[in-house]
Amino acid sequence: MKKSIVTDKLKMVTGVALAAVLAMSTALLTGDAFRVRAEEELPEAAWCSFVIPDDFVPGPDRGVFINRNYPMESSTIGYSIYDNGKDVTITNRQRQEESFNVPGNRITDEPTLLTKEIYEETLSAAYNSKYGQDVGFVVESFDDIKVDGFPGFKIQSSYRAEGEETIHQTVYMLISKDKVFTITYQRAEDDDCSEQFEKSATTIHVN
Repeated sequence: MKKSIVTDKLKMVTGVALAAVLAMSTALLTGDAFRVRAEEELPEAAWCSFVIPDDFVPGPDRGVFINRNYPMESSTIGYSIYDNGKDVTITNRQRQEESFNVPGNRITDEPTLLTKEIYEETLSAAYNSKYGQDVGFVVESFDDIKVDGFPGFKIQSSYRAEGEETIHQTVYMLISKDKVFTITYQRAEDDDCSEQFEKSATTIHVN
């Protein structure tokens, strides 16, 4: 029986390097690094759900699932929610002051202002800092998508640290009035799970 992402308790599993990196990247996508506020005209969303493949089990961090065949398969799936604080009333000036800044770019209170260039620059700096080297983080595709009427992005990227395999990521970021949902599928070059990831992605729903 397949497991639903909607769960409150995750059991602990031995530490996995990819899971740690995934936890960092999902935090960047929906935490302070991407402080975005959803557009007022968007509908509210109560939840986002999708099916976790049978080969994946809860990992060491909340919202992270690792391959049960680790270390032969080091792929991971991550899920996180960024709450925009819909009940907090702020002025336009406050929104501008809270907006996210990167050199030469600015995200104010519209999530759709996120671009391939901003995403690549931010994640590249984060991974380079983590590994202490240029890992060649590159965004291979950055597409607008819509799931159940909610807009968002599908972002495919990769990077490679010296002496390690190339890591491939596919991120689905979905935007509602009050929340931003992020689902990250991550695998090493030789992990055989692309088909499982694709099937899982077809089950993503927002309501």
